[in-house]
Amino acid sequence: MDVEKVKGYIENSATIEGDGLPLRFFERLIVHGLSVDLIETGRLICSFKVSPRLLNGGNYLHGGVTATLVDLVGSAAVYTEGATSTGTSVEINVSFMDAAYVDEEIEIEARTLHVAKTVAVVNVEVRKKNTGKIIAQGRNTNYLFVPSKM
Repeated sequence: MDVEKVKGYIENSATIEGDGLPLRFFERLIVHGLSVDLIETGRLICSFKVSPRLLNGGNYLHGGVTATLVDLVGSAAVYTEGATSTGTSVEINVSFMDAAYVDEEIEIEARTLHVAKTVAVVNVEVRKKNTGKIIAQGRNTNYLFVPSKM
């Protein structure tokens, strides 16, 4: 497992520079401030404080942000299994159970369920860091590209 590759995937995506829209702007907007707390084979835990820029009209964490975290942190967990890429998501589902509000610290834990030659399946739990109360649970299925033998 390449720990630096896992950390770089998350933390390098969290940098916003300049006032123009950078490459992968959407991902950077969401994960800015996200930190990696734990990396183990098959498991990744990240956390961040909910920013006002990520709230919906009801003043709680937007569901699209939660779904994006399931996608990005779930995909990063694929690297912990030694995969050479995270592939591309072919299915993401999210069940929402609670809300997170501005300045609340949340934790995102991704656990690989299956990583094979062409498919990876990851379970992701988003929870309040101080209480452990589950905000959302999701599953991310990725197609892993097979290099051409030509």
